[in-house]
Amino acid sequence: MSTTVPSSELAAPAPAESAESTDTGKGPAAPRAASWGADPYANALRTGRGPLFLRRSDGWLLPLDVERWCSDAGSADLSALHRCEGPVLDIGCGPGRLVAELTALGHRALGIDVSEVAVARTRGLGGAALLRSVFDPLPGEGRWGTLLLLDGNIGIGGDPAALLARAADLLGVGGLLIAETATVDVDERVRVRLDDGRGGPPGESPPAACGAAAELFPWARIGTPALLRHARACGWRTADQWGAEGRTFVSLRRPVRERSARTSSQSAESANSTPVISSQLPK
Repeated sequence: MSTTVPSSELAAPAPAESAESTDTGKGPAAPRAASWGADPYANALRTGRGPLFLRRSDGWLLPLDVERWCSDAGSADLSALHRCEGPVLDIGCGPGRLVAELTALGHRALGIDVSEVAVARTRGLGGAALLRSVFDPLPGEGRWGTLLLLDGNIGIGGDPAALLARAADLLGVGGLLIAETATVDVDERVRVRLDDGRGGPPGESPPAACGAAAELFPWARIGTPALLRHARACGWRTADQWGAEGRTFVSLRRPVRERSARTSSQSAESANSTPVISSQLPK
């Protein structure tokens, strides 16, 4: 799981890359989120278990399924992974179960996450991963076959329209976005912080143990009807909707639209190539 932007000074630098991967034409990297890179998220990934929550300022808690993230891909995950086409970018890859499974299935797959622990765990499973936000410059922009936004990551940044626009920039023509949606009909923007269950009552300052994770950041909760509304408004086409093991998913086709002159030129130069993956990792 991942999010976007607060403070860049708290984020570790991304691994060194080849010249091919860094020339995206997007300018300097966006600052990376501190919250997902800090405790208690990192602690939960190290131990492979929760409790871990997203906590609103009014005290409402959204449980996060750390144990599932740290296990092998399940049948609901596979229902999404078997729909993947071409090279796959897992946005907010967490501890890497999806990247590892995609690799085993024969896909070229790359995970990105703003947590050093998540990236390390993904690599430990044999997957390729980079320490990045989805809003940072990324390898293979405009050439990915499939993007994954599972495990609640459709909420990244708290702005579905902005996330869908960024996804369109990353995908190749006809590319597929597979997103997991909330199981209820909801469309809300909230500010939350990560919490390990020791956060105290609403209005009180979090304990020191929460550290940087006490910082609020924007998040969104989106059910299937809301995501389809946002997608239609942005020109996306619905490819499929389904449910599995109590989870709900949507797949969308990238909108047909003109890219910027620079991006169009880059796409034309690499029309027959796939995103670089293995060369992105430290030797």
